[in-house]
Formats: sequence, structure tokens, C-alpha cells
Amino acid sequence: MQTQQPFLSNAWYAAALATEVDTDILFNRTILNTSVVLYRTKNGEAVALHDRCPHRFAPLSMGSREEDVLVCPYHGLKFDSNGACVHNPHGAQRIPERCSVKRFPLVERDGFLWIWMGDAEADLNAIPDYTPLVSGHENSVGFTYMYIKANYQLILDNVMDLSHIDHLHGEIISTRGKLSPVAPALTETTNTVTARWEWTQQPAMLILNQFLPEPDDEARQFFDITWTAPANIQLSVGATQDADAPLSLDSSVGQYDLHTCTPETATTTHYFFATRRNHIEDDAEYNAFKIQAMHDAFVTEDGPILEALQKEMNTDDLFGMRPVLMSNDVAPVKMRQHLIKLIDMERGQ
Repeated sequence: MQTQQPFLSNAWYAAALATEVDTDILFNRTILNTSVVLYRTKNGEAVALHDRCPHRFAPLSMGSREEDVLVCPYHGLKFDSNGACVHNPHGAQRIPERCSVKRFPLVERDGFLWIWMGDAEADLNAIPDYTPLVSGHENSVGFTYMYIKANYQLILDNVMDLSHIDHLHGEIISTRGKLSPVAPALTETTNTVTARWEWTQQPAMLILNQFLPEPDDEARQFFDITWTAPANIQLSVGATQDADAPLSLDSSVGQYDLHTCTPETATTTHYFFATRRNHIEDDAEYNAFKIQAMHDAFVTEDGPILEALQKEMNTDDLFGMRPVLMSNDVAPVKMRQHLIKLIDMERGQ
């Protein structure tokens, strides 16, 4: 596949769940076609280095560590957590001037490790803020990771256009055909696109109805979905049977979700999902069941269709394929247009 649009480089991406990286392992992950080794120093600080020894390009993640120093598995060069070579065991043990490894800015926040891959100075003010994820009881939030063999924009399309849930998914999250006929209301900024749906159904989505006063009766529902460049989508969904209540998460039975996608390559993506509900928040057993059920739905329902789309399209140039567009495409199309503009601006076009 030939990539038509490069990645937005000067931005924050989720490198890993915070729980994926600890002080005992060297964790490798390819991000934007670049191999990265992640680990924690003995004081718990998360570090991200280019996973490539500058000598013969051996992956440092295949080596060992001595305290906070990484030892190349091939010829024994050692690099500290800033990427500086601190030992050369060969010859006179002189350290060549260019013998260093790039360290990537890495910030731990809201259950994720956020990485800046670009050459521009990292903008700490641009780190996504999803503090509502971790603002409730620890048993009300769940995190999961999935590896999808598809371009990251297909995953973003999938979340921005939720009309697919009535056709791809089962009864548990069905809107009973109410969503497909409705075009969402859109709001936009330079870096965001928000889509808003409101509808009524009976009963409410089965993930929510059991927590309403009258589980089998009609309920008003909403989706609020906000894409933030380059690859983050915050989704809130809620239901209420109070005719006077505003359709908001604070006034509904619902959940606050985050979908964030990090390109591995043009055809593979690290897909992270997190969710926090505002009901039965202290139930650890239900929490484990819920995140596993949502993980399984993504892997067995969304994943196969997205990977089939990637195989059939064999490109990331959606618009170049001249797709037939419909009312349900309004949000993902706007998102893609914004992303193209941001990438073009970064490249000086």
C-alpha cells in the first residue's frame, strides 16, 4: 500500500497504557513506523527511547538493563535513560560523538503514556486532557488494548459514524434503527469535530436500561462524540427517563469513553479504549465483565470488518477512491478533511 497522507508527527499519541510498562521489562512498540523501547526507571519514571543501537542497529529491547542503563545485546554498548552512551567496551573504550539514542518526550496522564514523535519541540499544553476517566471510583473505569490490521483513520471513521451499531453489532447496544435516519449535529474547531445525536427508544440500550427506574420503558438518549487531532475520540453516551432532565452525562445513566488510535504503520494500528461509567461504580466484578465484553465486541465485530476494508481498499486515500457518501458520513468526512489540513500545514503545504 502506498500512503497518500503521512502521519501528523508533531502531536501526542498514546504510546501505551500506563499498566503495560513497569520497572522489570523493556517494552517494544512501533509507533509511526519507528521502533520505540519503553521502560520505567527505578524511581518509576516512564522513558521512551528509539529502540535502535546506533552502532549496528540492534533493538535495545532485546538487550538487558543495569539499573536504569540499557545494554545493547549485540556488542554491549550501554545507554542511560537520556539516550547517551555511557560505556563502549571496545578498543580504547572511547565513545564516538554520534553514539547516542533519541529520547522521545513521554508524559504519564489519565492512565496512558503519551508520546511526542515529531522533531518540533513538544508542546506540553497540547497533551490531551481526559481526567474524567480517572475521576471516579477505581472500579468504575476499565482500560484495554487491541491490535488492528487497518489504517488508523478507518478506526476513527468507525467511531465517528455510530450508525453502524444497528447493523454490525448485536442487541446489547442496538438503537433499534433509530440512529441511522438521523444526521448528527456538528460543531468544529481547527483541531476538533464534535457530532451530537439525540433520540428516543424503547427500551433504552441494553447496556443502560437495567439501571433506569423503568427498564422496559421508553428513554431519551444521546451520543456526544468529539474527535481531537490527531487520533483521539471521546464518546459520551447516556439515557434518562426524566422528561425535564438535560441530555447530558451528569443527568443520565451513562458512560464516558475514550477511543485513541496510534498508527504503527500505514496498515496497522494500536487501538486503545477506556471507559468510565457513572453507575454501580464500586462493583469490581461488573467492571471486569464490562471491559472484557467491550473488548470482545471490538475484536470480534469491529476488527474483522475494519481489516477487511483495509484489505479491499489497499490505500488510505479514501477520497481518491470516490466513495458513495451518505448522511451518516458527515462526521468522519469532516474529521478527515481537518486531519488532511493539519498534516499539510505541518509539511508547509
